[in-house]
Amino acid sequence: MIARIRGVLVEAQPPWLLIDVNGVGYQVEATMPTFYGELNIGQEIIVHTHLVVREDAQLLYGFLDKFERALFQELIRVSGVGPKTAMSILSGIEAARLVRCLEEGDTTALVKVPGIGKKTAERLIIELKDRVKKLSGADAHLPSLTEEPTGPQPVQDAIAGLEALGYKPKAAEQAIAKVKEEGLDSAALIRKALQQLAGR
Repeated sequence: MIARIRGVLVEAQPPWLLIDVNGVGYQVEATMPTFYGELNIGQEIIVHTHLVVREDAQLLYGFLDKFERALFQELIRVSGVGPKTAMSILSGIEAARLVRCLEEGDTTALVKVPGIGKKTAERLIIELKDRVKKLSGADAHLPSLTEEPTGPQPVQDAIAGLEALGYKPKAAEQAIAKVKEEGLDSAALIRKALQQLAGR
């Protein structure tokens, strides 16, 4: 099991990070909140990872803190929730807020998250309400949301990021078009689009 990676950040295009570790490039899928914070290309980064081995692939999922990874690991233990859905959930709602929704049985907030229907929301609450209380870090400070202009094509990158979360191309394009502003990078556009799609 690869549980931690420390290396130089080579690329950061939602939802992927490319990290160089002694000449070996690791492609790591990260949640959208990871991209809201300050990611500096060319500088060292540490991510806590979870490795999923399938017959056709070995997939690395990365998190900036152990709490988010622990929550991801709890989510994939729920029947019907795989890694892709778990990443979509953690991209659509901040980890600490998700814990509060689970503890309070707030299905209304949960169903606004991409990948969660009413039945899934109820199942998550039933199976995780007590388990998440044992996780440390629910009130930990999450990465700050920043809006820094970078890259020549943030709109296309943002659309690709939403598609990776499971949105259809047309829906992704419409969502980004509604929040597009001069000077926003792809991560900021994705954040605004997810907020708009969730009705927040």
